[in-house]
Amino acid sequence: MAMLKVTLIKSTIGATPYQKKVVEALGLRKIRQTVELPDSPQTRGAVTKVSHLLQVEEC
Repeated sequence: MAMLKVTLIKSTIGATPYQKKVVEALGLRKIRQTVELPDSPQTRGAVTKVSHLLQVEEC
């Protein structure tokens, strides 16, 4: 199965509460923290909602 490597690049301080919950649901808590997530439509949708805060690489 394909995986996505997602890294939090920017702070969520100025983000909306909804965007903060999406980032937390992805498993990201600190800046420069990286998680590997399965490449699914649900993950892609969450990443799209907060794409301005993240860096995404395909593994």
